[in-house]
Amino acid sequence: MNEIGLELAALVGGDPNGVFLYVEIGEGWVSPSVFKDEGEVIRYYNPRETNLSDMLWEAWYLEPDGPNMRWSVLEYAIQDKKFHVSMKYPEEVNVEIVDDERREAALRARFGDKPVVYPPPPKGAFELKP
Repeated sequence: MNEIGLELAALVGGDPNGVFLYVEIGEGWVSPSVFKDEGEVIRYYNPRETNLSDMLWEAWYLEPDGPNMRWSVLEYAIQDKKFHVSMKYPEEVNVEIVDDERREAALRARFGDKPVVYPPPPKGAFELKP
């Protein structure tokens, strides 16, 4: 878990204070989201350019194999040079059912109503409307 903290520090530019990692994981997939409290706003950091997914897989596979033995949600926060980790298991959260509200609920529980700043969409991206 300490190595994950070091990777998060590198991703956010050195000072990891205020970082929050929310992860959903299942057999064959992992979905990490990294946020940092910057005072007035919460900033999203794209973890794709890091080794974070590999590190999360490694941590997940350290858990015993078997039904409901491996966590399905991990919340990792860094505050005052200490990290805190909490996990939820399949009997608590079924991550096989896609629900973006789980991540949003975790963000609101941690940061309240602070606005979240996401990077601009990549050049050439377009928005689909219903």
